[in-house]
Amino acid sequence: MTSPHRTPDWLLERIALGELPPGELAAARARLAEEPDGLARLAALEADSRATLETLPPARVAREVEARAARPDAARPFFRRSPAWGLVPALAVAALFVVLRPSGQVETGVAPGNGPEVTRIKGLAPRLVVHRQAAAARPERLADGAAAAAGDVVQVGYVAAGREYGVIVSLDGNGAVTLHAPEEGAQAMPLAPSGTHALPRAYELDAAPYFERFIFVSSHAPFDVAVVLAAAQALSGKPDASSAPLVLPGNLTQVSLTLEKQE
Repeated sequence: MTSPHRTPDWLLERIALGELPPGELAAARARLAEEPDGLARLAALEADSRATLETLPPARVAREVEARAARPDAARPFFRRSPAWGLVPALAVAALFVVLRPSGQVETGVAPGNGPEVTRIKGLAPRLVVHRQAAAARPERLADGAAAAAGDVVQVGYVAAGREYGVIVSLDGNGAVTLHAPEEGAQAMPLAPSGTHALPRAYELDAAPYFERFIFVSSHAPFDVAVVLAAAQALSGKPDASSAPLVLPGNLTQVSLTLEKQE
């Protein structure tokens, strides 16, 4: 019997990653099994992810990063780009999925003059994805509040959840702001609407103390990078810089993931 419903690609990815509550996951797999090509599509997606990981073993990535890290570092400006020596290919979707908060909670921007607020959104919402590169093991998924140290090399990615434009920045314990994406231009970068997508460059954590906080700002409409950088600069160096939301126009959504720096 032909199924009247075909599982969309974005849901297929969530099934492959197990990124659904147990009951919903079981129901989604059952519906997929009733589709003529459902299980074949799932198997093809999983096989593609495994093949991508095999062509990019973590040990090879670590050796490349270590070799490039030996080069002398340039002086660090206040607004800094992700270091060019950290260039690595995007990792497979199956190895790059970190849920910021299991509840789907996201932080939303508010118009200047209004107090910061947190909006809880059920279901799929924009997310940050951060993995730590490791020489002897698969990339390690880092959750919000995970411990990190100077010298750790992290791969940052995002889940747009239908948003069309985005900017990714980070703040550190020294008050410095790093623009990770877009790499050029004054406008927010176009986003892939579904799935998990890694930025083209990995990033090495420096010796800044206390924390490194990544913030993903997204919207359905184009917006200026300068708006996010100005908000990040205004927050940087403040006592609550590791947790407070950026003060942004109400049409922009923001999520963040903070790594706690260990000495």
